[in-house]
Amino acid sequence: IYWADGFVFVYSITDYESYRVIRPLHQHIRKIHPNANIPLLLMANKGDLLRARQVSSKEGLQLASELGGTYYEVSARENCEGVHEAFQQLCQEVSRMIGSCNGEKRRGLHLVRPKSPNMQDLKRRLKQALTSKGK
Repeated sequence: IYWADGFVFVYSITDYESYRVIRPLHQHIRKIHPNANIPLLLMANKGDLLRARQVSSKEGLQLASELGGTYYEVSARENCEGVHEAFQQLCQEVSRMIGSCNGEKRRGLHLVRPKSPNMQDLKRRLKQALTSKGK
């Protein structure tokens, strides 16, 4: 969440609870990035299960509008092209955001991404710690 350039929220149209948790997740992100304009994609999945629908398209569109994001209703099972199109859209928005920063620190993030640990270095430090405790 701290280093994301974009967010994808996915819920099932057949599970109202999965839809209901989107707002609290978004609020959590807003606490971390209160002034950031981070691209957001709201994806309603299981579009092939219309008979079991619990969340209407209208509700999805309304939530996407409220959160300031793009809305897609897809079926990952029957139409992976729709999922691909949604992700492509988000990637284009992220690219525009990054490109518009003109080399400045993106969105004023105050946290630096930690470096991945070097396994050899970790082994060496562990060995040192174990041998120093043995003395």
